[in-house]
Amino acid sequence: MRRVLTVVFGLGFFANAVWMLARPQSWYGLIPGVAGTGPANLHFIRDIGCAYLVVAGSLFWLAQAPKKAWPAAFVGAGFLALHALVHVWDTIAERESLHQLLVDVPGVVLPAVVVYWLAWMTRLEAKER
Repeated sequence: MRRVLTVVFGLGFFANAVWMLARPQSWYGLIPGVAGTGPANLHFIRDIGCAYLVVAGSLFWLAQAPKKAWPAAFVGAGFLALHALVHVWDTIAERESLHQLLVDVPGVVLPAVVVYWLAWMTRLEAKER
């Protein structure tokens, strides 16, 4: 089941990355809350799309070769966790509303937690073998 979840999250991050890279203006306009952060910076959106592409790659590798790839999944989860912490910090610093943070939880905070859990559980299994 964890392998299926790993692939599903990998596909989600891959789709998001491709969208950010290929159609950044569309991504900017359709993702809830993004337009409220300021004007679209297409280069920056593509930069972040590259980071999501790396996360997707780490999850696909984790699904394929868990004993070797769990460190890469931790790195991918690191980006996701730092991204989530930026959202939390922006709320604490009153640059983002609590309502917006709650909107962000399913797409920003929860994925970081899930990917860390996937990497951690895979690491534990790799150590037991």
